[in-house]
Amino acid sequence: MHCLRLSKKQLDEGRKYEQLDISGDVGLRIRGNTMEELFENAASGMFELITDTSQIKAEDKRTVVIDADNYETLLIRWLNELVFLFDAHNFVGKVFDICLSETILSAVVRGAYFDPKVNERRLLVKAATYHRLSLTKKDSEWEAEVVFDI
Repeated sequence: MHCLRLSKKQLDEGRKYEQLDISGDVGLRIRGNTMEELFENAASGMFELITDTSQIKAEDKRTVVIDADNYETLLIRWLNELVFLFDAHNFVGKVFDICLSETILSAVVRGAYFDPKVNERRLLVKAATYHRLSLTKKDSEWEAEVVFDI
């Protein structure tokens, strides 16, 4: 199992995602030098769809452990678990310490609770979907596309 622990400086330099406009939904194209970095960037990108994470402090933490048969399913389950943390607890992740094997993801997610009086509300992300899901390695970099139901 490989683990990724990014410093704040690395997080700021390493945000590798871009928003994709999809009729009726929204998507992200995510990149990472490692699979762990790709999963971290996917989580960061998704939370940026929800709110301005520069206003979120990494003062609370949650632990997430999920399993799946492959990386694609693991990515969708990871993002949907984070959607659940936001929907059920108003928790917004900011820093992600990820340990990843082919079938298990274990992460400590540090962030804070969304406060509508303080935090900007962007999109209401309902779920990460399998629609147009792709996960490939291009040269030395991993790339994924994920569509979110909004």
